[in-house]
Amino acid sequence: MKELLQNSLYLKMLKHLYLTLIICVAFTTTITAQHEVPTPQNTYNRDAISLNGQWQYFVDRYEAFFYDFVRTPFDESDLWKTDFAALDATAKDKTDRLEYSFTNADSLTVPGDWNNQREKLFYYEGSVWYRKNFTKPELKKGEKLLLHFGAVNYRADVYVNGKKAGMHEGGFTAFTFDISTLIKDGNNSLVVRVDNKRYKEAVPTDVTDWWNYGGITRDVSLIAVPDSYIENYHIQLDKEDATLLSGFVTLSEIVSAPITIQSKALGIKKELTPNGSYKIPFSFKINESVTYWTPENPKLYNFEITTGTDALKDQIGLRTITTKGAEILLNGKPLFLRGICAHEENSEKGGRAATKEDALRLLTAAKELKANYMRLAHYPHNEYMPRLADSLGILLWEEIPVYWTIDWKNLKTYKNAETQLSELIQRDRNRASVIIWSLANETPIIEERLNFLKNLAQKARELDHTRLISAALFKENLGDGKYTITDPFSEYTDLVSFNEYLGWYEGMPEIIDGANFTFSTEKPVMVSEFGAGAKAGFHADATTRWSEEFQDDLYKRTLKLLDRMPNLAGLSPWILFDFRSPRRMLPAIQDGWNRKGLIGEKGDRKLAFYTLQKYYEDKIDQSLKD
Repeated sequence: MKELLQNSLYLKMLKHLYLTLIICVAFTTTITAQHEVPTPQNTYNRDAISLNGQWQYFVDRYEAFFYDFVRTPFDESDLWKTDFAALDATAKDKTDRLEYSFTNADSLTVPGDWNNQREKLFYYEGSVWYRKNFTKPELKKGEKLLLHFGAVNYRADVYVNGKKAGMHEGGFTAFTFDISTLIKDGNNSLVVRVDNKRYKEAVPTDVTDWWNYGGITRDVSLIAVPDSYIENYHIQLDKEDATLLSGFVTLSEIVSAPITIQSKALGIKKELTPNGSYKIPFSFKINESVTYWTPENPKLYNFEITTGTDALKDQIGLRTITTKGAEILLNGKPLFLRGICAHEENSEKGGRAATKEDALRLLTAAKELKANYMRLAHYPHNEYMPRLADSLGILLWEEIPVYWTIDWKNLKTYKNAETQLSELIQRDRNRASVIIWSLANETPIIEERLNFLKNLAQKARELDHTRLISAALFKENLGDGKYTITDPFSEYTDLVSFNEYLGWYEGMPEIIDGANFTFSTEKPVMVSEFGAGAKAGFHADATTRWSEEFQDDLYKRTLKLLDRMPNLAGLSPWILFDFRSPRRMLPAIQDGWNRKGLIGEKGDRKLAFYTLQKYYEDKIDQSLKD
C-alpha cells in the first residue's frame, strides 16, 4: 500500500511538472504571437468600419472566466480550448457545463463606461467581458485588417474567434492589432476582457481624485490598410527657422517608390526618397505668405501624403511655440494663456465624455469663458478634443496620469508611463492646438521621482522637440506670506507650473491678500490650478464655505495675487465643470462630486464663472491696446 501511494504521488508530481511545462511553452508562444502593432496616426481620416454600438457583456467579479482556481490565465495554456464564439445557444453538447455565456446576455453601449449605463455597476471595479460579432469586410489583394481601439480602461485582453490578439495596459491611449490572420470569411467574434481594477504599480496608481470609469470608453473600428502603409508622420514649422517645413514620414514596411507630400494651398509638392529606411526625414522652404495658426485665426492647411501603396490626408495648422526668458512665444509673439482645467466627463448625461458632441460641449464652454487655452487633466483625453481645438482655436496642455503616489522605483511602472507618453505624442504630434506635454501632477520631491521624471522629459524631447515640457508642481511656503518653487524638476521643464490653493486648503481667502511669490528662474510661470468648492445654487455670505459667494470671493482675491506675480505667462483654474470623485462624499454638498467647477453638473454657471470671464475679457482688451 505504501509503495502504491508513493507511486501515485510520484505520478501526480510528474503530471504537475508536465502541465507546468505545457503552460510555460504555451505562455511563451502566446507572448511571441501577439498581434499588437504601432497605432497608425490619423485613423479618423482613414476609411473605417465602426464597431460602435451595442456589445453583449457579462460581469466576471471573481475572474473565473480568465483564471483557473490557482490563478493561471487560461489563455496562456493549451489546456483550455474554449471557443468564445461557442458560448451561446449553439453549443454542440447541451449537457456541457457552461457557467458563462453571451446567450441572452444584456448589452452595453460602446463607446461608454459601464458605471453610468447600469446602476449595479456604478461603483464596480473588476473584470467585464464584452462581445461584438462582425462580418469580415472585403479586402483587396495586399491589404491587411487592423482592429483599432481609441481607449479601454484599464487593461484590455482582446480575442478574435477565440484566439488572443493581444493585451494593452493604460486606460487613455489608443492601441491596434493586426487581425488579418485571425479573421475568417463571414461572421467573426470579437471578445474583450476589460479590467479596471486599481493597483499600486499602475499608471495612474491606486489613489486618484476622479472616477474610475470602466469599459470600452472610446471608438472601436476596423481599418483596411495595404501591407506598407503610412504609420506615423510629423509636419510642422521648424522650431528654429519658421521658413522651413520639417518633419518625417514613417512607413510600416519599406517601399522603393518615392513619397510625396503635397499641399495645394501652400503650393507644395515634394518627393522624398525612402533610401531603404522606414523613417524618412524632410526639411524644405515654404511660401512666405503662409498664414500661421493662432487662437484668433486657427488656419488649417490640407496636406496629402502618398506612397506607392498608400495615401492619407490631414488638416494641419502651422505655428511655432517657444519661450524666451519669462515669455511664451506663439509664432514669435508673446502669448498669455487664459485657461481652464477640464476632466473628460459629461456631467449632464453622466460618465466619460466619449463623443465628438461631448468634446464640443467642453470646448464651447471654454470659449464662452473667453479662454484661449485648456489644461486637459489628468490623462490623455479623446482625440476629438485636439482635433476640435485645432479648428476652434484653443491651445491645449496634454498630460499623462503620473499622479500623486506613483511607484517610482518600479521599472515596469516607468515603462508603462513612458509607453503612455509615447502613444499620446504619436497620436497628437500634428495638432497645432497642442503646445504642452505635461509629465506629472502633484508628485513628491524625492530622488526616485526626480529620476523617473527626468527620464520621461528626455523621452518627450526625443519624440517631439517642437513643444514645451511641463508638470504641475507644488509650491513652497517660506513663511511670512512668501512662496516660491524649489522643486528641482523645474530645471528640466520649459515652464514653471504649479498648483496653489491658498484660501481653500490653506486658511481662509484673507490669507491670499498678504501672499507674494518670488522665483529664482527666468522661465515663464504658469499657475496650473487654483480654486474652491461651491455647490451651484447655494448662496450665502462670502465667509460660508461651499457657497457660490465664497468661491467667487476666493477667485477675486487670487486674480489680484496673480496680477502681482512675476513672470506670469498664464493660468488654468480648477476646474470648468463639477466632476465625479469617490473622495468627495460630504452629504448634501458633495455627494460624490468635486464641487470646484465653475459650472455645476447640470450646467448652471456659478458666480466665479463670470468673474473669471470678466478677467479674461480685460486681458483681451489690454492685449489689443498693447
